[in-house]
Amino acid sequence: MATEHLSPLDLAFWRIESAAHPMHLGALAVFEAAPRAAPQAAPDPGPAPGSGPAPDPAVRAAALLTARCSAVPGLRRRIHDVLLPIGAAAWTSDADFDPARHVFLVRTPDPQAAAGPLMARPLDRDLPPWEAHVLAGPDPHSFAVLFKFHHALADGLGALALAAMLFDEGPPARGPARPAPVPAARPAVAPARRSLPGMLAARVQDVGQALEIGASVARAGLPLGVPAALTATPARTGTRAVAGLALDLDDVNRIRKVAGGTVNDVLIALVAGALRRWLLGRGDPAPEGAGPRALIPVSRRRPGGAAKYGNRLSGYLLRLPLAEPDPLLRLDRVRLGMDRNKEAGPARGAGAVALLADHVHPLGHRLGGPLVAQAARMLFDILVTSVPLPGFTFSLGGSRVREVYPLAPLARGHSLAVAVSTYKGTVHYGLVADAAAVPDLAALAEALRAELDELVREVS
Repeated sequence: MATEHLSPLDLAFWRIESAAHPMHLGALAVFEAAPRAAPQAAPDPGPAPGSGPAPDPAVRAAALLTARCSAVPGLRRRIHDVLLPIGAAAWTSDADFDPARHVFLVRTPDPQAAAGPLMARPLDRDLPPWEAHVLAGPDPHSFAVLFKFHHALADGLGALALAAMLFDEGPPARGPARPAPVPAARPAVAPARRSLPGMLAARVQDVGQALEIGASVARAGLPLGVPAALTATPARTGTRAVAGLALDLDDVNRIRKVAGGTVNDVLIALVAGALRRWLLGRGDPAPEGAGPRALIPVSRRRPGGAAKYGNRLSGYLLRLPLAEPDPLLRLDRVRLGMDRNKEAGPARGAGAVALLADHVHPLGHRLGGPLVAQAARMLFDILVTSVPLPGFTFSLGGSRVREVYPLAPLARGHSLAVAVSTYKGTVHYGLVADAAAVPDLAALAEALRAELDELVREVS
């Protein structure tokens, strides 16, 4: 069986991780518990009739996740180092896979507050890199599940596909399945069919792309004039705070129809306006200059293409116009900046730094991972990412997902990461922050709501 090595970008995410800066994605799904008499969409592993009272919804959800995860091959994969190529790592199926080491039931008075410490804790690198924490709060009618997937395992869309297989639309609850066979390596192209001029031309093109991206990074400028609230010193790292905010998608569409641009333009402009509002509310100096550089990840997956593990990402770099006091002008500047990015394409520009991973030898990733992690502040100032969700309703054991808050990893030197998704007519912002650097994360969430209200008034 051929060895399945991690792709260069997956390997980069695996190598840059540290204890204080874990590289996992997250999603906090808030469920509305199903009535006791509701039919189950899949066999319920709870007590048989007559054996005692039915388990509460959170216990039932944990039991279903435990039963189902063994049947998802992608959740049985773990990472191990290999001898060749030097510095590389590969995927293998965990022969001792134990769902109890991945699915946990947590009793907590505040599920959202509990998500922060759980996001701060790195995944076990000796196990398949994912976890699901069922958070049972004091309200028996609702519970939440925090999913954590290492970025080496999947990007946002890939993580969504893996999590979806655990819901009621996923595989039925059953015993451990045989690991899926690893696809055979593609046969090497015979030398006679690959002309030397063609190989040289491809290599020159690759080097040219790398140089162009590097030059764009240099032109993007140093992290000068960035608000202090968006930076975290090494002494203020390792803790996490999480906040979520739900906004009406109809309001966002109303703004888009009047002001122009895309829904994503409006969502990014809301972040810019909320940051300005939040900073001024803290008593910080008024923002000046071009504004902090936001990294906007862009998926390189083809619509309708086969689902694959790992990452297919590039990105755009966008200055957030925090110094602009007019909300409509802020939105216009965001729209123009995103239009310029789209015109250049996701394979060019300073935001396409992820593509540089393809030009680094595995040993370079292994030795240079810590250096790359420390350089994040030189590349961008804040992450703003969007994860599209399908239109149907997720459910688990009959309990429906009411809210989904995506959560992004926090790079070294950064105090805040923003992720956003739309689900069932609602926009969900997930905020992850260094808890010491941003002790007032709830105020930033409220600033997002206030910014939306102001933009709605401006276009009404």
